[in-house]
Amino acid sequence: GSRRSRGARGEGGSRGSTARGDDARGRRGRRGGGRGFGESSGEGGGDFSSSRAEKEEPPADPAERARGICLRLLTGNPRTRKQLADALRKREIPDEVADEVLSRFEEVGLVNDGAFADAWVESRHHGRGLARRALAQELRTKGVDSTLIDEAVSQLDSEQEETTARELVDRKLRSTRGLDRDKRLRRLAGMLARKGYSQGMALRVVRQALEEEGEDTEFLGDEGY
Repeated sequence: GSRRSRGARGEGGSRGSTARGDDARGRRGRRGGGRGFGESSGEGGGDFSSSRAEKEEPPADPAERARGICLRLLTGNPRTRKQLADALRKREIPDEVADEVLSRFEEVGLVNDGAFADAWVESRHHGRGLARRALAQELRTKGVDSTLIDEAVSQLDSEQEETTARELVDRKLRSTRGLDRDKRLRRLAGMLARKGYSQGMALRVVRQALEEEGEDTEFLGDEGY
């Protein structure tokens, strides 16, 4: 009886060992399979890198690049056609491509030199006190057509210019007190000249402002400043 019991236990133990061994081999096999999959994945990873390189987008065509450049530049501030054309040229966009893209932007209203000029005059006159002459010069440097410049600056007349000139002088007048009369005249008139006001208007406005402060301007010369 004891032999059968030991035999049964031995068989049970053997079967248990065999089962555990099979199970361990199965696990090793599965782990081995995992390593194999990893290796395969590694090879696949190499293939993926290769295919990714192959699938990298080729450089955009010049027209697409030009559109992207223009849209980025227009996001911050309005630009003239010439400003955009200069930017495209610096980025080596062919002139014929740039011309086509910019013409299309004009058709849809994204580029409008006339509207740009009008807005520039409005902003720079009221914000900086610039006269028509200075505004026209700035617009010329931005490539705006002379006809559009004339139309834009015509929104300012001589009366508006003189009003603005007087406001500029009034703001500056206090800082010149204590200087002799001629120096005050030159400093104030020079400030207006730098903003594009004519000599005649500048002298007239400054004299009027000085007279209102009690200065005698009767013998001030008109030789300039």
